Amino acid sequence: MKNILIASFDMEVGGVERSLVSMLNNFDYGNYVVDLMLYRHQGDFLDLVSNKVNLLDEIPQYTTYRKSIGEILKDKQYSIGLSRIFSKVSADLFGKIKRMEEPEYYQMQLMWKYALPFLPKVEKQYDVAISYLWPHYFVAEKVNAKKKIAWIHTDFSTVETDIQLDLKMWWKFDYIVAVSEACKTAFLNKYSELEKQVIVIENITSPEFIREMANEKVDNPMMKDNRFKIVTVARLSHAKGIDNAVRALKILKEKGYRDLVWYIVGYGGDESMIKDLIKESKLEDSFILLGKKTNPYPFMKEADLYVQPSRYEGKAVTVGEAQILSKPVMITNYTTAHSQVKDGLDGCITELSVEGIATGIERLYKDSAKRKILINNCNNTNFSNSNELDKLYQIVN
Repeated sequence: MKNILIASFDMEVGGVERSLVSMLNNFDYGNYVVDLMLYRHQGDFLDLVSNKVNLLDEIPQYTTYRKSIGEILKDKQYSIGLSRIFSKVSADLFGKIKRMEEPEYYQMQLMWKYALPFLPKVEKQYDVAISYLWPHYFVAEKVNAKKKIAWIHTDFSTVETDIQLDLKMWWKFDYIVAVSEACKTAFLNKYSELEKQVIVIENITSPEFIREMANEKVDNPMMKDNRFKIVTVARLSHAKGIDNAVRALKILKEKGYRDLVWYIVGYGGDESMIKDLIKESKLEDSFILLGKKTNPYPFMKEADLYVQPSRYEGKAVTVGEAQILSKPVMITNYTTAHSQVKDGLDGCITELSVEGIATGIERLYKDSAKRKILINNCNNTNFSNSNELDKLYQIVN
């Protein structure tokens, strides 16, 4: 029996966390003992994790990573609190100088860099340690394992980081797992030196589980809404492009498409900005934020069209889930889009812009025959891929 450690931040509602739940629930526990290290034992998905996993106790220093500076200081983690302040000031200053669109990624790098001296090591020796969410400093620096594997879930060509600082971390890993071929390509465009370490293992999906959960009875206002329903399941963040979705719906309403309504399942840091944009656009009755949902599938099931308006993705878990539920899908042409959707067959890809989103929706709204083709092709596709885990077992062994 090999001992495996898997590390991540928490089990809050999100695509990465949902893919981790799927992987853990399909794991071969007959041959592997799996410890799960979560920096914080919180999140609605925590109860969905297989009871065959050994959840390790929280370590106080690591619980700070999704706390505010005020909370950290209140917990008397003064050294980590000061390192967080220093990283924020440095990232804000450097971000302005370099005109970074999203300095948060660079700030997160600095948070780990400055806090590392104050973080304890894990004493247990592992055969394999897997870091499931970037940045991967915990497994790289604080875990004793014969083999180390890091996962990448995003399009790194769009993420602004200190490349040299990142490379020092990446070199600590024997393998780097990308969730799609396009995700791998984008990563290697930035870190070409790491080509021999990168492999592809797709997110594990369970069509049976998703279809079963889609039939769960929940409080769902969509069921009584007779309009043409667009649905997006995503974090309210810059990456997911929900602000562009608001602007696209405004264009469509101004063109006379009064029958459209757009529901968003999710939460995140951009919520207040998006609410202001909805109000400013006078879309309160037709761009509706449903908030965080542990089970998004009943809402996806009610959709006439699933739209992913993202600025960038590694491989969007929710798009695959919408396809499993046989929904017509439209996504923006982010770098990795063609690894997710066969344009015109099991979904449509539209230009990555506000106008592109509006145009793509307009076309599919007017073309019911096209929507039926997309639905039928999804119905006839087997989206089950638990055999992807065999690739992991091969490198583990």
